Amino acid sequence: MTETARTEGATAAGMVDQPGRVRAGEELDVGRIDAFLKAADPGLRGVPEVLQFPGGASNLTYLLAYPEHDLILRRPPFGHKAKSAHDMLREARVMQALRPIYPYVPQVKAICDDPDVLGCDFFVMERIRGIIPRQDMPAGLSLTPQETRRLCLSVIDRLIELHAIDPVAAGLGELGRGDGYVRRQVEGWSDRYRKVRTPDSADFETVMGWLADRMPATETAIRIVHNDFRFDNVVLDPDEPIRVIGVLDWEMATLGDPLMDLGNSLAYWVQADDDPTFLALRRQPTHLPGMLTRAEVIAYYGERTGLPVDDMDFYMVYGLFRLAVIVQQIYYRYAQGQTSNPQFAGFGKIARYLEKRCLAAIGSS
Repeated sequence: MTETARTEGATAAGMVDQPGRVRAGEELDVGRIDAFLKAADPGLRGVPEVLQFPGGASNLTYLLAYPEHDLILRRPPFGHKAKSAHDMLREARVMQALRPIYPYVPQVKAICDDPDVLGCDFFVMERIRGIIPRQDMPAGLSLTPQETRRLCLSVIDRLIELHAIDPVAAGLGELGRGDGYVRRQVEGWSDRYRKVRTPDSADFETVMGWLADRMPATETAIRIVHNDFRFDNVVLDPDEPIRVIGVLDWEMATLGDPLMDLGNSLAYWVQADDDPTFLALRRQPTHLPGMLTRAEVIAYYGERTGLPVDDMDFYMVYGLFRLAVIVQQIYYRYAQGQTSNPQFAGFGKIARYLEKRCLAAIGSS
């Protein structure tokens, strides 16, 4: 890094991702949590201050700030959830299995399946203190285009490193069903979408039909897939903010086709020359000078993995469709009055926009 970047990196400790006040309606019973954790770890002292991290469109993430150290609590959202979604016990066990071979996974400290504590399953893990690149990089953290490119490659390399793991050799062959993953995903997400339609929802029948017709007969490979790998799920070293030190949100990790995982990631990859609507929906800083374009990500991934990436149309459309289903699921909860978070009010419009992107990609494939 340059001298300027080192100077800014030295102040980056103050840019560590910070939580805020707990949102109304998403409060936790501090006394019950504290009692549960002290039963698991009698060495804990004091009572934690509870704060909440931003986001929370899916699982909710809280900081338990004890006097001597911090812990992170993950729980499902309040209100309706899909039957197979938000399985906190599975997420925690996946993390426990992966951590010995993929050191970016946070250490799980406690798992709770007792509904008397919070009324839901949850787990508590270590806090990896660092910078999380959200919609924009933190104020005051200025990287040159060259440094931004190094950061971008560092993030992509962590995905490539995950996909390089042989799940059977690593003892993770039971993490998922593997073969038939593509079909299960297309059919599963199509079924989920139809179940959360609202009167104002997008149709998506043309998209779902195209995916069903175009899906490859077999997977390109069977690897560990994260299924939500993006910039705001990585943690950067506060002293060297182009280095990834943590990967978060393992809720949907399983065994499957790594190109599906890449397609999921690229659905969030908004680049500088995208249309104004997509740019307005940006959740990560992939528009910055120095960031790779989607085409460059695909080429780099193919070069590093040796996997065939000549025809990514199917995977790109799948990624956009899956994102639209996630958005529509959240909007459905809002429309049904099961969550009051005002940021969800416009999610129906976002799903309709994503249908247009899918149809445009199909038309040009």
